[in-house]
Amino acid sequence: MLIPEMLFRDRRPQKNAQCLSTSQVRGDLPAGGWGAQGWAVWQFWSCSVGLSGMLPAELEFSDTTIIWRECGQWEAQNKDLGIKCGGVLSAPSGNFSSPNFPGLYPYETECTWLIVVAEGSSVLLSFSHFELEYHDTCAYDYLQVYNGAAQDRGNLLGTFCGHSPPPPFSSAWHVMAVVFRSDRHVAKHGFAAAYRKDACGGQLTGLSGEITSPRYPESYPNDAECRWSIGGASGGGPLTLVFADFQMEGGQGCGFDYVALFDGPTITAPHLGRYCGSVRPPRTISSTPHLLIIFKSDFNIGGRGFKAHFYSGECQEVFTTIKGNFSSPQYPNFYPNNLKCQWSIQLPPGYRVKVFFLDMELEGRSSLTGGCDYDHLSAFDGGTENGSLLGQWCGRESLAPITSRSNRVLLVLHTDRNTARRGFSISYVGVVPMNVSCTRTDFHIQIPVQSLAQLERNRIYLGTPSCEAQVVGRNFKIHTRFDTCGTESQRRNNTSVVVSTLYIDFSVGDQEDIHQYEVQCEPKKKEASVTLIAGPDTSRLSQAENLVDAQQWEGEAIDAPEIKSQDTSDIVFISICILAGLLMVIAVVGLVLL
Repeated sequence: MLIPEMLFRDRRPQKNAQCLSTSQVRGDLPAGGWGAQGWAVWQFWSCSVGLSGMLPAELEFSDTTIIWRECGQWEAQNKDLGIKCGGVLSAPSGNFSSPNFPGLYPYETECTWLIVVAEGSSVLLSFSHFELEYHDTCAYDYLQVYNGAAQDRGNLLGTFCGHSPPPPFSSAWHVMAVVFRSDRHVAKHGFAAAYRKDACGGQLTGLSGEITSPRYPESYPNDAECRWSIGGASGGGPLTLVFADFQMEGGQGCGFDYVALFDGPTITAPHLGRYCGSVRPPRTISSTPHLLIIFKSDFNIGGRGFKAHFYSGECQEVFTTIKGNFSSPQYPNFYPNNLKCQWSIQLPPGYRVKVFFLDMELEGRSSLTGGCDYDHLSAFDGGTENGSLLGQWCGRESLAPITSRSNRVLLVLHTDRNTARRGFSISYVGVVPMNVSCTRTDFHIQIPVQSLAQLERNRIYLGTPSCEAQVVGRNFKIHTRFDTCGTESQRRNNTSVVVSTLYIDFSVGDQEDIHQYEVQCEPKKKEASVTLIAGPDTSRLSQAENLVDAQQWEGEAIDAPEIKSQDTSDIVFISICILAGLLMVIAVVGLVLL
């Protein structure tokens, strides 16, 4: 290897710099020579030589990078030798560290360790020493931990630098990846880490995850004790734990095999419950961002064990307001992998839910099946995954709104172990239950009072505020002729129709929130319909959808005898015709008798 003679001008090497051999340089600049990792340090005996102001910050050569670090000190990295670090770690347990640890790690280094343990187990990772160059966003030297093999942004558990060690991690499956990168300035002592295979228990920090007893669904082992500490996700909100399956040895007081839950990270936290037998524990919601789960079995009699899901922060929400919006975790940034998130919309009886897809970008369809086999969003009518499937989506699509048949909708996001995307943004609005009918001359509108119990009747009007609703029994009612209340005639699809706008004002204080429904009548057929035309945000909810035909509504709160409107004009016309016929018959009979 050749290194240029140290002749510089204006902080740049002379073009005709003479090349000296390594031994010649070592004779002039004492050093210890090349290390095992392909780098070395030279030091001047003092700064009195007067070169510090003339030396370049960095020199690049075909096989060497030489960097001026501080007064009198150079560091050089041999490109041919490179840095040997990283690899596949497949033993049940082990240790690894940054290059040259506990010495300073080299510059411009990237190392990847792939930890693979037995399938069905998880990886427990911890750090005993950690010292990297600090930056508030870890833009220089950093260490990243991935929940899986792929270095996909959706698998990223965290990026770390500085002097604070990362927390212990437990992988969601049997693979974990660790990546270390350093730049070309400022080296520190690096890190030391240890890992081990764990059949049960661990520190879980994701937004959601699945927990199972050892060997599930086979019988769990005797004399087992596992602890899962859930918490530390970026959302920082309460945790929800739902058991999907549960079968353990029973007994009074659950003194043999049991699952115990604590509202915090340790057993000193408040006790949330202790469960055994074959009855699934109830849904549990913590009051803190931490939850401790302990599974314990005795020396005999086992069972199938359990499977449970947990949700944290932005990964599970329940909405009860008449309108709202939500998005996938970390939107518009890439969502994490290995998620199962739930959003439940629960409105008062009689309402239906209309869901608008404002943005959607998930992992695409399978090239083999053409289906949404990887990441996908599903919607269920009725509020549970056992309800009717309203739709399942993936990829990047512009979706039409969907409307439920009940007052509850559940949306579930599943993501797999790799390939994350931007996610989705959704808005919803509750469709007020109403019955709209018409005659050849009038509109008849009825809305259950219990659906709008918080509103005064003057907040519900047709066309203009002067045509406000009246309270009749258990309903708000509007009965108006076509020539009033802003009603107008139009021609649509070669059919004459009468159209007006129903306003329902949910505004509070200075925040305007007026929902608008177009009511339409075809007088010849006496058929009416209603369409939501403006809900939470008129500019975003541009697609109007026909929501209900008056003849198909089955509103429990509306009295059936009051729904139908009588067409009095037809009755009068028919009566006149009958009367005229009778008079004509009487006249004819009279003439005959005369």
